[in-house]
Amino acid sequence: MKLRIKFRKYGTVRYIGHLDVMRFFQKAVRRAGIDVRYTNGFSPHQVMTFAAPLGVGITSNGEYMDIEVNFPGSGNLPESDVCPEDMEEGCRNIWKRLNEACVPGIEIVSVKILPDTAGNAMASVAAASYTVGFRKGREPRADFAAILPRFLAKDRIPVMKKTKKGIREVDLREGIFRLSYTGESLSMLLDASSGGNIKPVQVVEALLAEEGEQLQENALLVTREDVYTRTEEGRMVSLDEIGLAGYSGHT
Repeated sequence: MKLRIKFRKYGTVRYIGHLDVMRFFQKAVRRAGIDVRYTNGFSPHQVMTFAAPLGVGITSNGEYMDIEVNFPGSGNLPESDVCPEDMEEGCRNIWKRLNEACVPGIEIVSVKILPDTAGNAMASVAAASYTVGFRKGREPRADFAAILPRFLAKDRIPVMKKTKKGIREVDLREGIFRLSYTGESLSMLLDASSGGNIKPVQVVEALLAEEGEQLQENALLVTREDVYTRTEEGRMVSLDEIGLAGYSGHT
């Protein structure tokens, strides 16, 4: 049975890289006594995938991990014979045990059962939302409220991006799905797919370039709020909305 686990990453844990987060969860799943499925072969490993990797130093309220488990209490029953009440209780049990195995800075938000047709977390990612603020004393002089209308009215926002194949020009505009300013922070919904993957710092730097201003070093305070997939109808929905049943500790 496939499960999607949503978790938060905050505090000093934000300085832990993606590979170490993966290793942490492999150990946490074992400590929690979850009957996770393993791959076949000479070097079996847990069936576990993550959504878009989070950059070092960024906090998040919406990270996702998919795992496959033998569901608690189901024994050898086919998945179709496990009743919804057992599913919800099983998800609550996994949520509780996994939270107990976590460290300060990682919190399990919800555990949901995925339909068989659902793509894995990594393959499903289309966009991510962010809240971007500034460290005290490193705020820019630019007036974002005045800049945003003409910035978003542009047909193209070309910037130079470093890739594995070298430096190339990319168009930020097509990857900015939503951008607003509250007076204290910027709110963004950006392309996070494998073919796009726009980073908040690129957007802020492009905004400041409108006024001839450069972003100060280590000035940004970035929180990823959630990760989204695109439905067949073209709507953006949270990865947390894809599920048959489950348990959320925030409800």
